[in-house]
Amino acid sequence: MATTTLATPARPGTTTATPVDRTARLPLWAALAVAGAGGFALDLATPAIGWWPLALVAVTMSLISLIGRSILTAFLVGTVFGAVFFCTHLAWVGQFLGPLPWVALASLQAVLFGAGAIPITLAYRWTGRYRPRGTVQLVAVPLLIGGLWATREVVMGAWPYSGFPWVRIGMTQVESPLAQATSWTGVTGLSLLVVALYAGILQWARAGGLRFLRGIIPAAILTFLLVVTPQFPTTDAGTLRVGWVQGNGPAGYFDPKAPGDMLAAQTAASRSLLGQQMDLLVWPEGSVDSDPLRTPTVATQLDRVVAAAGAPLLMNAATTRGEDVFNTSLLWTADADARQWHDKVNPVPFGEYVPDRWLYERIVPDLVGLIQREYTPGSNLPVVTVNDVDVGLAICFDVIYDQVIWDSARAGAELYVFQTNNADFRGTDENLQQLAFARMRAIETGRAVVNVSTVGTSQVIAPEGVTTDSVGVDTAAAQISTIPLRTGLTAAVVIGPWLTGLIPVAAVVALTGLGIHHRVRPASPRAHADLRRSTRV
Repeated sequence: MATTTLATPARPGTTTATPVDRTARLPLWAALAVAGAGGFALDLATPAIGWWPLALVAVTMSLISLIGRSILTAFLVGTVFGAVFFCTHLAWVGQFLGPLPWVALASLQAVLFGAGAIPITLAYRWTGRYRPRGTVQLVAVPLLIGGLWATREVVMGAWPYSGFPWVRIGMTQVESPLAQATSWTGVTGLSLLVVALYAGILQWARAGGLRFLRGIIPAAILTFLLVVTPQFPTTDAGTLRVGWVQGNGPAGYFDPKAPGDMLAAQTAASRSLLGQQMDLLVWPEGSVDSDPLRTPTVATQLDRVVAAAGAPLLMNAATTRGEDVFNTSLLWTADADARQWHDKVNPVPFGEYVPDRWLYERIVPDLVGLIQREYTPGSNLPVVTVNDVDVGLAICFDVIYDQVIWDSARAGAELYVFQTNNADFRGTDENLQQLAFARMRAIETGRAVVNVSTVGTSQVIAPEGVTTDSVGVDTAAAQISTIPLRTGLTAAVVIGPWLTGLIPVAAVVALTGLGIHHRVRPASPRAHADLRRSTRV
């Protein structure tokens, strides 16, 4: 049962600051309720609703629910937050293979989220001895909490099976005034700063709130810096006229179709552009349903499209080299020797391949049997060159992986083309969630993005993250857009890889140091007893 611990009375003529960990904590039932409500609020902060201020509410509720908890209950409370959030946010996963994959993925993410809640609880516990109105509580603790939250995002984005970096606090801010800061810090850095801001506001409230106005200064300074920070400058390098086609063909895994139907749909939708001046024609992921490198009739059809367009065609197909199958974007040109390709770096586990198939076939043989394809991860650079212009690539979910985006920019990309197939998630929020990533990538790199889907939505996104052209869902359409080119690397691209490694290391080292200090220099007997009572289940 929860207890409320009162501050130790001060002796006459002295003042005593109450350690913040000795304030009342939520009863477990209330913490679970607050965590669940916070998980739901975070879902509302992401597309399709996308009310980004609710990220403040969600993060704050998560932190409140973790203060004063034991390790076991911190895990439980964090898991409840994660379960509510991931079950609502990832409901679209069940559209493809039914409820089992949806529940499995949401459950795994929830457990990992719950495990990541434990260090946050320990950070609050081990800093509880410090003065509530001091620099440690108002500056250092929020930064540590932000670092631990960002560390959890990094780990969940890399493990298991290459991770699933779909949900990050930084990504919820694409519509907010804070978004431009990601061009300086990257998404991981923005997550740290945004969570630190929210944690700082919470620390101020715990230290007295309106009765302690000076305590809001650190959070106010951070807010001001995030809001006034402009997008990192890049250099104008001209324009490129890009035709892009959403064919609305039978692109779903289980859509009824005959061989060649996707190619026919894309070709038909492209006819309105043929004869117009363009430098590049772009089709989405899965736009060609046979390997053109091994199927002469398909190659001939693509040659005709390229000749009619008067421009190279960037298309996508499954290709085979030796015993390996790849999800490949091909720059198809009239000259066979000039063709270029890029293979998807991170095939989707249980969608494009089955990791440890031998194991999962014993657990869910019918479900695993539906997934016949086994894509191999690509290792070539995500860049093709068109008329001396380097075009950065990301195939479908590769857009959520920082390294793919950074590799393109460092290889000289002056714009991005993101090819995707959302047909298996028709009628869900998936496409809009993925669009938020595309927009944030434009801001992060200072590059325009052409985001082309098989069935919608498709967009052209300016380097500032603003959508300039778009096509709705379930529509066959084609447009030609003049795309601005940019050169120069943003700070996010330069320091992003370093921050991704440095933030977890710094957070873990800081928390470890706090833990050692907590053991070596224990609090006073009364404070120690109060702290034990405040963390009792």
